[in-house]
Amino acid sequence: MKVLLNQHNSKEKQFKFVIVGEQACGKSSIVLRYCHDEFSRQYYPTVGVDIFLKRTLLDIHSVRLIIWDVSGNSLSSSLLDKYLYEADVVLLIFDITNSNSFTTLATWYYTILNIINNSKFRKPLIFVIANKCDMEHQRAVSTEKQNKFLTENHLVAYNVSSRTGENVTMCLQKIIAKLLGLKLSKNELEIYQKTVKAEVFINQAHQVRTSYQVPSSICQIQ
Repeated sequence: MKVLLNQHNSKEKQFKFVIVGEQACGKSSIVLRYCHDEFSRQYYPTVGVDIFLKRTLLDIHSVRLIIWDVSGNSLSSSLLDKYLYEADVVLLIFDITNSNSFTTLATWYYTILNIINNSKFRKPLIFVIANKCDMEHQRAVSTEKQNKFLTENHLVAYNVSSRTGENVTMCLQKIIAKLLGLKLSKNELEIYQKTVKAEVFINQAHQVRTSYQVPSSICQIQ
């Protein structure tokens, strides 16, 4: 992605994002969608950590985003503190169709807080990302449970879909804007909001499939 630098602010700002959560909850798919606007149905578990680079432009700010995609097996790893070192943002990911991925979210959260406090790291911003909002009909984590966890821990969550891309770019850009002390305009939010392709099947003498586009809704929980 080519980034144009504003003459009044040519210095690139860099932020480190660390993404954690149980295996197969869609961490890598979210990163892949955000960085390359791609999605794969094939599952390849992350070993250790994968690091991605994304450059973006907000207002007059050129941003270099380093994303650390941490393996779901790293919860008890002695390297977890190394992954969290100097993080600006930690994203806790869970899959709304997988109750276990939500159950372990609290363990991830309190483990990370413990590491940060004991290591005297600067405290990163922490957000919850609920993946697979396109599969609400298969939700296994009640919104009541989700909201209770958020309220008790003073956290903000974004509902996204790595498959359709819904809200992925929007929520990441909103978080970057927060780091920069900016607020995205309504027009910017509409630009970052993904248009979702929906398929419609019509049962007649011959089944005809058509596709149309509907604007996605913002699935932000505060």
